[in-house]
Amino acid sequence: MNNEQNVVIAVDIGTTSVKTLVIDVAGQVKGVHSIGYPLDVPQADMAEQDPEHIFQAVVDGIQAVILSTGVEKDDILCVSFSSAMHSLIVMDEHHRPLTPSIIWADQRSVDAAEELITSGIGQSIYQSTGTPIHPMSPLTKLIWLQKNRPEIYKQASKFIGIKEYIFYRLFNEYTIDYSIASATGMFNIHQLAWDAQALQVTGVELHQLSEPVPTTHIIKGMVPEYASMIGINEGTPFVIGASDGVLANLGIGVMDSSEVAVTIGTSSAVRAVVRKPTLDPEGRLFCYALAEDYWIIGGASNNGGVALRWTVEQLFSDGAAPLSHQQLEQYTSFLEIAKQAPAGSNGLLFLPLLTGERAPFWDAKARGVYFGLSISHHKAHMLRAAMEGIIFQIGSIVSLMEGLSVTPSLIRASGGVLRSEIICQMMADVLGIPVEIPEVIESSGLGAAKLGLYAMGMIDSLVDSSSSSKNSSQVRFEPNEQNHQIYQQLLPLYQQVYNQLKDSFKQIAKFQVSDSSNIKEMTT
Repeated sequence: MNNEQNVVIAVDIGTTSVKTLVIDVAGQVKGVHSIGYPLDVPQADMAEQDPEHIFQAVVDGIQAVILSTGVEKDDILCVSFSSAMHSLIVMDEHHRPLTPSIIWADQRSVDAAEELITSGIGQSIYQSTGTPIHPMSPLTKLIWLQKNRPEIYKQASKFIGIKEYIFYRLFNEYTIDYSIASATGMFNIHQLAWDAQALQVTGVELHQLSEPVPTTHIIKGMVPEYASMIGINEGTPFVIGASDGVLANLGIGVMDSSEVAVTIGTSSAVRAVVRKPTLDPEGRLFCYALAEDYWIIGGASNNGGVALRWTVEQLFSDGAAPLSHQQLEQYTSFLEIAKQAPAGSNGLLFLPLLTGERAPFWDAKARGVYFGLSISHHKAHMLRAAMEGIIFQIGSIVSLMEGLSVTPSLIRASGGVLRSEIICQMMADVLGIPVEIPEVIESSGLGAAKLGLYAMGMIDSLVDSSSSSKNSSQVRFEPNEQNHQIYQQLLPLYQQVYNQLKDSFKQIAKFQVSDSSNIKEMTT
């Protein structure tokens, strides 16, 4: 077999689906398969999933993409993983889950996060771990669990995330990569080891956590039952990989601080690469590991596509039946209506903080607000203001990053929302920076494949491997200077409105009744 026959199978474990890809050594996608699974939201502050559903989706997904592409066992160079961050599963002494997978969107540990922040302990932990203090992180989830579910906490043999669960099932060992570990809020990114202070505040013992390893770590010797079920050799190398966020940067070729990657799907994220751990003095930006000498800094906003979909449904269902699933899937066509309103929405601002917020505010109790609403405003203004609010959140994160020596001259953007040209142009206008939309669709999966090739010695440099992505842009949006001037005036006002309402959000949150609405992921 020659090298041209080799392929990498990339497994991308997302919030609501697993995507498996077959990618050749030149970076060309030969096949993609997706399997979804439910997100359980029994009340507004809960977000859980059955880890067995996700494990089965991984096994079935690898099998399906092999069958659909006709790949032979011996042509598989490796299997490499991307995974969503911040999940927590409690395992008993018999290696069975005591809890569902509690995911990033779960808000039950909001009080634990606030206590860490007000005590000053949270800032100290952030300076060691690079993970902002927020209910998303396993750090705060563990504090909540210890206080509110002591019977489960006391039975715990291991505290792990979803990728660790999958690798344990496949290989009978508990291993965590530096990237996922650095998103737990418990991993010291300077020492590349579990953080003593974080262990102390959670009460977790070192033996209850997985062994941290580099993102290029290779595991062989799959459980024969699963190797046979999937249809691969037991000795096929599995590259543990990294988190979906950092691999998205690698996948679209954003590998230095002169460019910024923006993703807008269900949520939004802004990321840039630095060559050493870099922290925000106020703890508002994350810093996660990618590989040796490559660190990803940035921020994630809860309110991307989920806020736009809500706005579209409320404005255009005409008070009758909600928009159908098919209408919502094609909802970007509704966004064209926003062209009827001018930049700045005739003096209307929308804080799209419908699900609380991570960056830049880190306020789980923040809520959505229309500000400046008058009788002269119509649906087009309200829709455009919602779109502008989402981009103002992204602009606020970029501003924080610029204070940490990130000097972006280009935005490379991806995600389902960016199928709308008006959103892309709006981003260029708000930021005053050109925006390019890469041809790459499955950026995290492609990043996992590149990392797999690097781990296997097939490429010498992650930077060199990203060059093909940089040459595959489909379209570029240049800033409209007139609109940019308007947005430069409105962005500080937008931030001011939030700051003035910050205390009021805490008060109004006491009156909100839980519901069982499910969040549906944007297709990318």
